[in-house]
Amino acid sequence: MQTPLTELLGCRYPIIQTAMGWVADPTLVAATANAGGFGFLAGAVMTLDEIEKGILTIKSQTDAPFGVNFHMYVPFAEDIVDLCIEHQIRAVSYSRSPSAASVEKLKRAGVVCIPTVGAFKHAVKAVELGADALVIQGGEGGGHTGSVATSILLGQVRGAVSVPIAAAGGFRDGGGLIAALAMGAQGVAMGTRFLLTQESPVPDATKAVYLKTPPEQIVVSTRLDGLPQRMIANSYLARLIDASQIGLLMRALRNGLAFTKMTGSSLWDMLKSAWRMRRGGELSLGQTLMAANAPMMIQEAMVHGRPEEGILPSGQVAGLIDDLPTVDALISGIMAEADSTLQTLYQHRNGGNHPD
Repeated sequence: MQTPLTELLGCRYPIIQTAMGWVADPTLVAATANAGGFGFLAGAVMTLDEIEKGILTIKSQTDAPFGVNFHMYVPFAEDIVDLCIEHQIRAVSYSRSPSAASVEKLKRAGVVCIPTVGAFKHAVKAVELGADALVIQGGEGGGHTGSVATSILLGQVRGAVSVPIAAAGGFRDGGGLIAALAMGAQGVAMGTRFLLTQESPVPDATKAVYLKTPPEQIVVSTRLDGLPQRMIANSYLARLIDASQIGLLMRALRNGLAFTKMTGSSLWDMLKSAWRMRRGGELSLGQTLMAANAPMMIQEAMVHGRPEEGILPSGQVAGLIDDLPTVDALISGIMAEADSTLQTLYQHRNGGNHPD
């Protein structure tokens, strides 16, 4: 299946595996690429050396194109840009506080820039800054999310930009892919569905929680970093909700120091990053100081396998998922169902009966 998105990214199918922190590792990205999709390495929770090692590992496992995700407000963002150019990465993804200079530098080098946005105004701004394509995530999506449903947001953005769009939030199968194409997208992007695969590095204990959680228990909260995030309601989130503002601030400072140590930066680097985010005009001072909360809290569940001691970012679509296929089986199954859906629609259009 070829669309403007597959032509831009160089993949066989219009399916993007998003860059989930602690989840989108080299194994998952390579498996996605080999299966015909397009995967992004979660560089936002990696040091510069780890990103380069990840790139080399992926290249050792596939010849297919893939991408790297990172935050443009971190102190070593320009080094990541240079690394992506040096290794001829096909695409980069990013979200908050994009740097116009970095986007221009990447585009000059032929690297596709495809940010993820959750609001209409952010989509328009991203294209103005040079984005070649967009992943637009509706409120059903996991992690940082907006307040508008995917179907509505897609309609808003589609009428305002001319770049290819991948729709995210609520997708897991071939029927969803065809629905997204029908609504004007050129593909879909999925996080939770790829998290629940054999190649995903998430511990079994954590995956088990996702598989048994119904959609209504996958909620939005601002208690992590002051921004809306969709996650599974668990005992850890309940404790955050009950915590005092002072307690949250102290937790944020501890997590911030731990995050800077983990990524090889310093307290001064963290403060400079917070200032850049604050100057972007989209985050308050409190939100910038709490920015490191989410990755450190998520690490407990996604890396250490303690789902009740950490945060579980999730799209509501997890409530409809009950299996753990290989990535190859997942993508081939999506495409087979997409073909079947198209055949059914064609029969309906021509007055035929629904196939048995």
